[in-house]
Amino acid sequence: MDHLPKEQRRAPATKSKSRKIIKHFTDVHGLPCIEKIVSSVEDTPEPIGTDITGSIPVWIRGSFLRNGPGKFEIGNQKFNHWFDGMALLHQFKIAEGRVTYKSRFLSSDSFTANKEHNRIVVSEFGTITMPDPCKNFFQRFLSRFELPKPTDNANVSFVTYKGDYYVSTETNIMHKVDPETLKTTKKVDWSKFIAVNGATAHPHTEPDGTTYNMGNSYGAKGASYNIIKVPPTKATAEDTLEGVSVLCSIPSSDKSKPSYYHSFAMSENYVVFIEQPIKMDLLKIVTGKLRGKSISDSFLWDPTLNTIFHLIHKQTGTVSAVKYLAKPLSTLHQINAYEEDGFLVLDMCASDDGEAINNYNVQNLRKSGEALDEVYNTLCRVFPRRFVLPLNVDQETPYGRNLNPKGSATSVRFAKNKVFCTHEDLHGEDLSEYGGLEFPQINYTKYNTRPYRYFYGCGFRHLVGDSLIKMDLSGKRMKVWEEPGLYPSEPVFVPSPNATEEDDGVIMSVVITPNKDKSTFLLVLDAKTFAELGRAAVPVNIPYGFHGTFSATA
Repeated sequence: MDHLPKEQRRAPATKSKSRKIIKHFTDVHGLPCIEKIVSSVEDTPEPIGTDITGSIPVWIRGSFLRNGPGKFEIGNQKFNHWFDGMALLHQFKIAEGRVTYKSRFLSSDSFTANKEHNRIVVSEFGTITMPDPCKNFFQRFLSRFELPKPTDNANVSFVTYKGDYYVSTETNIMHKVDPETLKTTKKVDWSKFIAVNGATAHPHTEPDGTTYNMGNSYGAKGASYNIIKVPPTKATAEDTLEGVSVLCSIPSSDKSKPSYYHSFAMSENYVVFIEQPIKMDLLKIVTGKLRGKSISDSFLWDPTLNTIFHLIHKQTGTVSAVKYLAKPLSTLHQINAYEEDGFLVLDMCASDDGEAINNYNVQNLRKSGEALDEVYNTLCRVFPRRFVLPLNVDQETPYGRNLNPKGSATSVRFAKNKVFCTHEDLHGEDLSEYGGLEFPQINYTKYNTRPYRYFYGCGFRHLVGDSLIKMDLSGKRMKVWEEPGLYPSEPVFVPSPNATEEDDGVIMSVVITPNKDKSTFLLVLDAKTFAELGRAAVPVNIPYGFHGTFSATA
């Protein structure tokens, strides 16, 4: 049996009682209440004008599309978790320096059924449905033994496959959307094309349009992680996922408790799957309705386990025999990955604790005073990190020696097909003052899978982003945009025409103003200087959302 070096062994497992110990990672006091960030709003399906301050560059032509929760109550019932709110799609249409805004609730089956019954009838991540009060006692009893129906409330992101726009969550259902009208045009089920039970809301796309994703499958031998490949073009105008294939399947280390993953990384030749110690207890999920517990109750963080990086060759589907291990970490979003001098450089936003997901329930986001401070202080900060994985590990590779000649990340072979990795921090001490960084973005079109210099993200001195940050990996210097009481969402980079440098372009972010009514605005920054160019204020309230993309028009 292979053993880690003494200092790298995991502590023995502790009993469940120890999980109830509340850990504190910071000691922050006096956080302002942000309750309105998770308040329900009405949609605005017809375009409305915006009030522009400064100027929006005239070369920007297209739509900034955003996705996120917009309705947190149905009738007199409330959703429990931030991830549960009904999907609200947003469009900021930009042309000739002017901006219009519209929004539309996604016409999902979940939204339609909830609205029709005026109560929550489809379970979400953190909300379990109660038996229909119109059924008799016996029918209500039997309904508790039904498996939870996967939601199609695709409130996480806008993605593209074969040139078409879809909105996605992490179940097997996506919705094809017209980016011009925001109307749903088709419901698409991954499981009708390949044997998976869902897919991430963060696929990766090659320059030719070939798209990769990941999804789980569950069989008699337990859970497997599947690498999915979607071809770049359609055979017919009606095509959706036709031609999709499973590149390879990786068995879960624990057959009944697969790892949760929100995304994955991709370099020029490899897909990188990060098997982290956030586990999903399949037995708890299957029995959730019977126990009256939501899917979120089935998530557990097991810090006695290492993190495992799996490398899959994109052309052959071969899984590397070498397993790259790291100490337990939690990651939702990767920044970039590329190959250089026989190494795969893997950059991600990560923390040392995986309990954060369950802290983001709506009740916590609506707290104030000391109760709000307590929620924030029990969340582990997320920081950008770099791992460097040696690609050419063979019988000649030495044991017990750092194989990485550059930077402070280490890679040490400790067994035949095992390498233990430690990270390099991709930041200076000043990032701690801004609460770490999440929602990372890069100049994706030109620099994804390639060596790069800049990334952008949100600083987190609150439960949501409260600043925008540009990180320069040359010297790990940063630029910051911030204003008190304003909460910017994920920054999206849009390159300028005929750009010659990596940061030639603008950063767009939707900025939420919970303490000021109907004053949300689209912010446009010069990506190079991080100076504000202009803002377009919208005369409606918008909740804090998740992810977005820019759809350019000619």
